[in-house]
Order: sequence, then structure tokens, then C-alpha cells
Amino acid sequence: MPLTGEIPIPFIAHPFNRKTAFRCIAVPMIVGGLLLAGSAGAPQTTPTEATRTVAAQSFEVDDTHSMTLFRVKHMGAGQFWGRLNDVSGTVQFAPGHSLVMNVIVQTSSVDTNNKKLDGHLKSPDFFNAAEFPTMTFVSASAKFTGDGKCDVTGDMTMHGVTKSITVPVECSTISSMGGATRAGFEAVFTIKRSDFGINYGVDKGMIGDETRLIVSLECVDRSTTPKSEK
Repeated sequence: MPLTGEIPIPFIAHPFNRKTAFRCIAVPMIVGGLLLAGSAGAPQTTPTEATRTVAAQSFEVDDTHSMTLFRVKHMGAGQFWGRLNDVSGTVQFAPGHSLVMNVIVQTSSVDTNNKKLDGHLKSPDFFNAAEFPTMTFVSASAKFTGDGKCDVTGDMTMHGVTKSITVPVECSTISSMGGATRAGFEAVFTIKRSDFGINYGVDKGMIGDETRLIVSLECVDRSTTPKSEK
């Protein structure tokens, strides 16, 4: 008969059969208990925390408070500035998480405060507004770099030519002043206009090839706009 507290083990013709059998049962039980205790104390990450996404808010470009500026060197001396007044488009934005942009600029809206010069810039020498009425930027990806800044890569189309470019965008915080939800974005970058087939004056250095662009957007969530402003 087994001793009190012992597990009944059939007799095997070996001097250490009871000790060997006890070890075979007890050791796995102890190890399993330790593993369970360790896993109980480990921090648990729920799937929702690991895969949490932030929904982007949809905005429309407010053409009254948005514009595109350009700067180019003239006659090897001064920096000449002009602007394009008609800017539209959409933006989906979740601060620090996602940014999707689709911006459209009407080339016929070029404005230098000189009608004769405006007419030349609309001609085939430059924008050729009759054949190419818009210049556009459609984003493909965005990488946030901190302090409200973001590097946005996408396709810029101008003068019938499309190029992939990356532009630094400064993003404002979302504001609800005035009853409507708004967000602001500004991009400052440089392109070579010859890359887009606009070559007038480049070969003789009369007008610079490198052109600085400043795209300033104020965007509004139309679902929050007061009826009096719609």
C-alpha cells in the first residue's frame, strides 16, 4: 500500500522506480506553474491599441483665403514675384497622422499687377493657359517630421507635364473660430520650370529657370460652416 500523501505507482522491478516516476510527474507541473505565473504578470496589448487609427477630417480649399505665389530671377538681377489667385481642391487631414492633398490652380488667374505681362505669362511662351488651363498637385504619401511639419510626395502637373516631387508642408492646428472648422497649410519649394517644358528666356539667362513656389491654403470643413456663409 502507498504511504499517505503519495501517488499510487505500480511496482516496477527497479530500485529507483518511485523516485523516477515522481520526478516525471512533478517537474513538468512545476515548470508549467512558473510559466503561467510569468505570463500572468506580463503586460497585455490589446489589438485595438496596437492597430488604432485616427480618422481624417475632410476639408475644401477656401479660394478667398488661399493663393499660390511664384518668384523667379529677372535679367540676372532682381527677384520678380507674381501670384495665381484661383486655387481650389480638397484635403483630408488628421494632425500628426495623415495628410492627403488634391490642389488645383487655374493658370489664367496669373496676376502680376500688369495686364500686358499677365497676357504674356498666359501665352504659349509660359503657362499656355488656353491649352493647359490648370496646374495640379495630387499627393501619394506623407511623412510627418514633427512640429507640425510634413514631407508630402505626389504628382505635380504643369504645362502638360507630370513630375513626382516631394514638398515640405507646414500644417496648422485645426481651429473652430467663427463657427466653422478650419485648417491651414503652407508649402515652400523650388522647381525648374524647364522640367515642365517652360523654357522661355532660360537659354540666355534673361529669366531664371529655378522658380520658387509658395502655396498657401486655408481649408474649411463645409459640414461645419454656418448656413449664412455657405
